[in-house]
Amino acid sequence: MGSRRNSLAEMSRRNSEVLHAMGMVGRFAAVWAEHGRNYLAAHQRAGDITGGLGGLSRALRMMLQSAVLAVGAYLVINQQATAGIIIAGSILSARALAPVELVIAQWRSFVAARQSWHRLNNLLARLPAEEHPMELPKPKSTLSVEQISVAPPGSNNVVVQDVVFNLKAGQGLGIVGPSASGKSSLVRAIVGVWITVRGKVRIDGATLDQWSSEMLGEHIGYLPQDMELFAGTIAQNIARLEPSPASEKVIAAAKAAGVHELVLGLPNGYETQMGEGGTALSAGQRQRVGLARALYGDPFLIVLDEPNSSLDQEGDEALTRAILGVRARGGIVVVVAHRPSAIAGVDYLLVMRNGRQHAFGPKDAVLKEMMKAAQTAKPAVAAAAAPVAATVAAALRGPTRGQDVPS
Repeated sequence: MGSRRNSLAEMSRRNSEVLHAMGMVGRFAAVWAEHGRNYLAAHQRAGDITGGLGGLSRALRMMLQSAVLAVGAYLVINQQATAGIIIAGSILSARALAPVELVIAQWRSFVAARQSWHRLNNLLARLPAEEHPMELPKPKSTLSVEQISVAPPGSNNVVVQDVVFNLKAGQGLGIVGPSASGKSSLVRAIVGVWITVRGKVRIDGATLDQWSSEMLGEHIGYLPQDMELFAGTIAQNIARLEPSPASEKVIAAAKAAGVHELVLGLPNGYETQMGEGGTALSAGQRQRVGLARALYGDPFLIVLDEPNSSLDQEGDEALTRAILGVRARGGIVVVVAHRPSAIAGVDYLLVMRNGRQHAFGPKDAVLKEMMKAAQTAKPAVAAAAAPVAATVAAALRGPTRGQDVPS
């Protein structure tokens, strides 16, 4: 109950603006009060049990010690023992009962430790043991997704099934599809955040489990859909919290993301403190700093999940230049897109639908296939395919101001 109440408090702190703006403070306070009442009731119940058992143990101890003294007195009166046996018996009984009282007094802590132990075991059971494999050469050739299926951690519900494709150095892939079609789940498996239920993801022929997380992270740049920055300076965030990053690498990543001039315009430049969650920056600025973090160190594989959801036209153009720059240096880019400007810089498309791969190939070929399907299919199917086709078509025409086509 205490953990739930603390989680609710942290949630309210992160979403305080939403609560105030939409008049939810009173209702959230009612939820908080309910959690508080549940916590207090559980605390009181545990206190009553512990106090009751403690009182019972003390009463039993006094009864037992009194009985020991009575038996000792009886033995002394009948000259079957000396007077010293009474003192010795009292001391021994007190020593024998002390551990029992201590256990009862600490029972609540014992229960909390046992619950924590079970939670930790459940967590570790879901995570593979950290291994330290031999360091492999820096990847520079291919990304292979071999018939993979993906389920969220701790769940048996498969959300991505039988996806297969191959990309070579210098290629870019856009992933489009309706909401809840498995796009974000797929890219989580590609970067190794989620473990595949079936199939393998390979970089230069090596599966992801042949790399340690530290070594693999040097070759992957990832911008998640719900991206957050850490408390610290902009330079620290871009450098992925490296203790002493080279300024040349930080500036190079910022320039690749088109955010260098923006950072210089801040009060303290690269030493500007972000605040927790990056509160010192706007949503678009945070997203562009997150893009710079993904590009830091020139990783081979860049995975961007809806990277332009908060960007304006200038940000869209910077994103396209960044994608083309990664491809030009021989990297591979995978972009999940709802807005067409995000996939303007890629040359391959993967269409997802209901967790399955619906189409994959060169962008022009996939466009023609989707247009043809939309024209010849039944009205319901055409309606479902039209948004994706519209997104692809808009991407081929290139981004324009205000353009936002859902997929």
